[in-house]
Amino acid sequence: MEQSRLWQLEQESATYGEHIWFETNVSGDFCYVGEQYCVAKMLQKSVSRRKCAACKIVVHTPCIEQLEKINFRCKPSFRESGSRNVREPTFVRHHWVHRRRQDGKCRHCGKGFQQKFTFHSKEIVAISCSWCKQAYHSKVSCFMLQQIEEPCSLGVHAAVVIPPTWILRARRPQNTLKASKKKKRASFKRKSSKKGPEEGRWRPFIIRPTPSPLMKPLLVFVNPKSGGNQGAKIIQSFLWYLNPRQVFDLSQGGPKEALEMYRRVHNLRILACGGDGTVGWILSTLDQLRLKPPPPVAILPLGTGNDLARTLNWGGGYTDEPVSKILSHVEEGNVVQLDRWDLRAEPNPEAGPEERDEGATDRLPLDVFNNYFSLGFDAHVTLEFHESREANPEKFNSRFRNKMFYAGTAFSDFLMGSSKDLAKHIRVVCDGTDLTPKIQDLKPQCIVFLNIPRYCAGTMPWGHPGEHHDFEPQRHDDGYLEVIGFTMTSLAALQVGGHGERLTQCREVLLTTSKAIPVQVDGEPCKLAASCIRISLRNQATMVQKAKRRSAAPLHSDQQPVPEQLRIQVSRVSMHDYEALHYDKEQLKEASVPLGTVVVPGDSDLELCRAHIERLRQEPEGAGAKSPTCQKLSPKWCFLDATTASRFYRIDRAQEHLNYVTEIAQDEIYILDPELLGASARPDLPTPSSPLPTSPCSPRPRSLPGDAAPPTGEELIEAAKRNDFCKLQELHRAGGDLMHRDERGRTLLHHAVSTGSKEVVRYLLDHAPTEILDAVEENGETCLHQAAALGQRTICHYIVEAGASLMKTDQQGDTPRQRAERAQDTELAAYLENRQHYQMIQREDQETAV
Repeated sequence: MEQSRLWQLEQESATYGEHIWFETNVSGDFCYVGEQYCVAKMLQKSVSRRKCAACKIVVHTPCIEQLEKINFRCKPSFRESGSRNVREPTFVRHHWVHRRRQDGKCRHCGKGFQQKFTFHSKEIVAISCSWCKQAYHSKVSCFMLQQIEEPCSLGVHAAVVIPPTWILRARRPQNTLKASKKKKRASFKRKSSKKGPEEGRWRPFIIRPTPSPLMKPLLVFVNPKSGGNQGAKIIQSFLWYLNPRQVFDLSQGGPKEALEMYRRVHNLRILACGGDGTVGWILSTLDQLRLKPPPPVAILPLGTGNDLARTLNWGGGYTDEPVSKILSHVEEGNVVQLDRWDLRAEPNPEAGPEERDEGATDRLPLDVFNNYFSLGFDAHVTLEFHESREANPEKFNSRFRNKMFYAGTAFSDFLMGSSKDLAKHIRVVCDGTDLTPKIQDLKPQCIVFLNIPRYCAGTMPWGHPGEHHDFEPQRHDDGYLEVIGFTMTSLAALQVGGHGERLTQCREVLLTTSKAIPVQVDGEPCKLAASCIRISLRNQATMVQKAKRRSAAPLHSDQQPVPEQLRIQVSRVSMHDYEALHYDKEQLKEASVPLGTVVVPGDSDLELCRAHIERLRQEPEGAGAKSPTCQKLSPKWCFLDATTASRFYRIDRAQEHLNYVTEIAQDEIYILDPELLGASARPDLPTPSSPLPTSPCSPRPRSLPGDAAPPTGEELIEAAKRNDFCKLQELHRAGGDLMHRDERGRTLLHHAVSTGSKEVVRYLLDHAPTEILDAVEENGETCLHQAAALGQRTICHYIVEAGASLMKTDQQGDTPRQRAERAQDTELAAYLENRQHYQMIQREDQETAV
């Protein structure tokens, strides 16, 4: 994200009220400068648009300069220095913005905003504040002029927002004499050694906080490369909810500068958005700066393993939880401690020259670990993956391919048995006790020194609580490491709930290797030469653990007692319907399939509720053969939160014990089942997105006696293949099913795209249910994949504008953009990339309801 460089590294040239632009393609959003100043209107041609992440206005790129003429600035992220500005009131004023569309209700009259938005709408329906998100009808009876100068509360997340009044821009001192400069530089160095690193150099901004016991100011660090580049979207979301100067892109210089600048802020908290490696980077920087007290670190997991995030209840990965709820979780989270361990490696003087390996190194990739240190089979597989990715990065551009490579490498390594003699070349002494004989008897192919309960993307190698027998329960703050050995059998059982061989729990380890062995430190691998490795406790990091929210349950107020029992209807939603109707709660509810009723205790969490729902897997007594509940639940189903204003979102299974039933449901609880057929594929259910036909061109029901049989699917496919638009229209009017698929799962739209028939494609997009857009054939291709591979630019435009997903991947892990790149159509690939980025941002835009 190019803009992050401007508002982080070039802070000295920052402008008061500066907008943070990124490219967008929000068709229909009127240019904010208005017709009078709109350059694109005067030129009468289509130009690119930009959107401000902080206040969400949209303008044509040439119109950005025109904002100065109407004197519209973004919400200020700091205040200017100078005697006049310092004496100004230290409260934050509202930042009012005109909106042509607005969700929620008017704060004054309580009525909803009438959505009169069309592609050519000019009417302002609301005035809202981009700080506190309050919104009013754009009329005098609701929004009065005296409200303009009122202090702003900063909204529901005021406790974590850093007010712009705390951030004061400093003026660079002017020194004219070189001798004076040298003299000051010398004294500057002497002072810096006494006063600490924050005094080490001049900074363009000074932080002057006004401490409050209720405030927990937050710094957000985002790794944009984590989790398939989810970070770029996340940055823009946080810029909307927070002060832009508390959100940092880690690819633009790392966390050190920001932590130094905010080091004196009381009650500071940190949110690390990335994988476990990102968290370790931030913790190591905090060690260097020696902040007292160290700010606690929360985690938004964007990586692939996220074992530390799972341990602290943040889940195994970010799906679609609203950023607003994430901020609430960070604010309410519990502060806990996390052990961190030192690793010191020195060459083994007793290793002979015959044991040396030219490809080995004498240095570990990290000298501290938070999760685990391991050697043997798992480290060898990780090392193979890293070396292959560095040599051919273009071959590792999807998670699917990465997993396939891991699986293939693990299998080949198993056949070669490269780690079967591990026990012969190591000596392990824990707290003075030599475990080498025990290890030689076990003959493990992998040894793990574990600090947290989770390992290898969520498995529990030490076993579940209550299975430890002769050992103490595992903790991440007890100053002890768990030492575990794995044979190939126990490694395979690990993925289905098994555990390794528990060797010991200890405070210090001395590990000696007699030859080069693959090792990994928190996922960073290397081939380490024969060494003597000492592991000892380094310190404890302060972390934020996601708390179980009892007080936040939306169903019951504080005055109402929790009922002894809850009787709740369970309905399940298909993945097709969830993706198509994600932001339309009412239609999604209509598309859901009743599963049954469960009775649970009033204070049940979702983990207990899951056990009750699992009992509904069996077909209910008396259910007919065509009952929708006959289809059993798949093992991958998850809960949906139905309490947000306008949408559902998924709940990570690893976080079910943190949510009460009453937090996500009222009379009915919804679950997402990825293997359930969508409404469009179930003949017994109506399709919400396809209303009953009312126009002459629509097919009529053929239920009257004497009606001819409806056309067959083969007739429809033949018409699509021959590019016979009139025949297809005739068959459709006669009752033909536009959602018919052939034996390979190809829809009529697949066939129309393969023949390049623009007219047939347009007809299908206009008349078929929306589910046809993302329907996949047996090789995982959607019609958009097919059109992109064939370089059909116009057809791609039709399909994208109709609402097809640009983020779906085929069995090779390719998106439509990547298929266009493989076809060497750079212009089409650029268009699809732009629309894919917009589609990701549009999801978050839907969450900005008041």
